[in-house]
Amino acid sequence: MKIAVTSQNRRTVTSHAGRCRRFWIYAVEEGAVAGRELLDLPREQSFHESRARDPHPLDGIDALISQGMGEGLIRRLAGMGARGYLTDESDPDGAVRLLLDGLLTEGAGHADGGH
Repeated sequence: MKIAVTSQNRRTVTSHAGRCRRFWIYAVEEGAVAGRELLDLPREQSFHESRARDPHPLDGIDALISQGMGEGLIRRLAGMGARGYLTDESDPDGAVRLLLDGLLTEGAGHADGGH
């Protein structure tokens, strides 16, 4: 399983997934994190700037975690075979743990203070 987490500043989960250009990519094996790496995209490859029908560096992820995302991105993720999850957790590692524990909300909008 591959999980992407928005993290524009490389330290915390970003609140606007569509404009984010930096993502922690987590490899998950047997329910545990096996590794992570930073993906740094040029502006034109942010979800907001790129076209859904074109290949994207995040093709192949299973989940995207962010503090906020819109319906358009949720539809785009579904077309990629991925799901979008919201969190109010600021730590990327903590957000991934919450997802693996089944405690994140799937869907669009902004995190509302609850997991």
